[in-house]
Amino acid sequence: MDNVLLLLYIAPLSYLFFKLYNLLDQKRHQCCYILDYQCYKPTEDRKLSTLFSGEVIKRNTNLGLSEYKFLLKAIVSSGIGEQTYAPRMVFEARENQPTLDDGILEMEEFFEDSITKVLSRSGVSPSEIDVLVVNVSMLAIVPSLAARIINRYKMREDVKVYNLTGMGCSASLISVNIVQNVFKCQRNLQALVVTSESLSPNWYAGNDRSMILANCLFRTGGCAILLTNKVALKHRAMFKLKCLVRTHHGAKDESFNCCIQREDETGRVGFHLGKTLPKAATRAFVENLKVISPKILPIRELARFTIVSFVRKLSQLRSSKGSGLRPVINLRTGIDHFCLHTGGKAVIDGVGQSLNLCKYDLEPSRMTLHRYGNTSASSLWYVLGYMEAKKRLKKGDRVFMISFGAGFKCNSCLWEVVRDLGDRNVWDDCIDEYPPENLTNPFMEKFGWINGEDEATFVVPDTLE
Repeated sequence: MDNVLLLLYIAPLSYLFFKLYNLLDQKRHQCCYILDYQCYKPTEDRKLSTLFSGEVIKRNTNLGLSEYKFLLKAIVSSGIGEQTYAPRMVFEARENQPTLDDGILEMEEFFEDSITKVLSRSGVSPSEIDVLVVNVSMLAIVPSLAARIINRYKMREDVKVYNLTGMGCSASLISVNIVQNVFKCQRNLQALVVTSESLSPNWYAGNDRSMILANCLFRTGGCAILLTNKVALKHRAMFKLKCLVRTHHGAKDESFNCCIQREDETGRVGFHLGKTLPKAATRAFVENLKVISPKILPIRELARFTIVSFVRKLSQLRSSKGSGLRPVINLRTGIDHFCLHTGGKAVIDGVGQSLNLCKYDLEPSRMTLHRYGNTSASSLWYVLGYMEAKKRLKKGDRVFMISFGAGFKCNSCLWEVVRDLGDRNVWDDCIDEYPPENLTNPFMEKFGWINGEDEATFVVPDTLE
């Protein structure tokens, strides 16, 4: 009788332990790790200096004095330096007549550099890639860019392929999210995320201020990221994904239209950046933080913020004048490093002010903007590369990524550093020079004379020397 009772106790307990083990084992195999990543640095002959930028602007005969002044102000205040990169067709003075081949060549040069390097360095064969995600928003071709990569590297016929277009500057975290979800369904996979933007076919040659601004901000770049959920490879991993949150405000007309590709009044296609963009970005940013904060911050900080917010609301109800500054949640209680999208100086400063970040926190994003410009969806990985090159990333540190994109979208995620990191990646030749003492753009020094010109008599000079 005692043996029977013992069996009755042991059987359900054994089943419970078995199910618990399976659940934990399943969770263990669903983790998303970054094994390696490689940012893209184009060749030296594609550097966009201040003098050459002036020559490119001069070639646009549709610009008047007011547009010249607008571009002068935009370039000087952009936070972009003289060592960023542009597509080849700009150096060949063909930005007004780009071809499909220009866009394809721009992408293939990036593929050959970054994908080859990341696979070679990690010792992963193209045939071992199980998932391929490519995001290039403004170049849709047939066969797709993903198909070109598969053909170039002779990947397996059963590779899972996702080719994303039109997703904007926040697309790389969307790509990571796709990989994360695939990893939840199958064990022992390796994924390659390829993120970039094709500028060649998207140069704007008109004079609409909201559209020529994109020419000043966006630069050539890209990144290839190798991810895995293989538990056997976690000791080689660089980062582990803790959580990822996506916010999309496309249902709001104001948000949808603030950042959109369209034609101007003369039929020239360009990328419109509207005046409502800051408001749309702020709204999406706040909504995203509401969701991700409870996932990444300690309970004590969430409790503090809740109490302070409640007390402030009570004070407002009692007093018609209101009470003091709004409460700010302290993200540093759960985050060690901030990896912000390099959408522009105003974007970086705005996010920094909203989150009460210091100069040290914003340095990686500001320096990335200065050295490489806004490389769209790949910009986050240049910022991450800066942190690594500066040897900031230590085992156990938590890195917060946040990006914005057309739609309007705000995507964010948190990575945990799995081991001490210090590779220089794409910053190898210049990291010791950063941060420079002075970030002043020399464009004003060379082209400030435009501000003193008379619109009635203004003539573009033959040379801008």
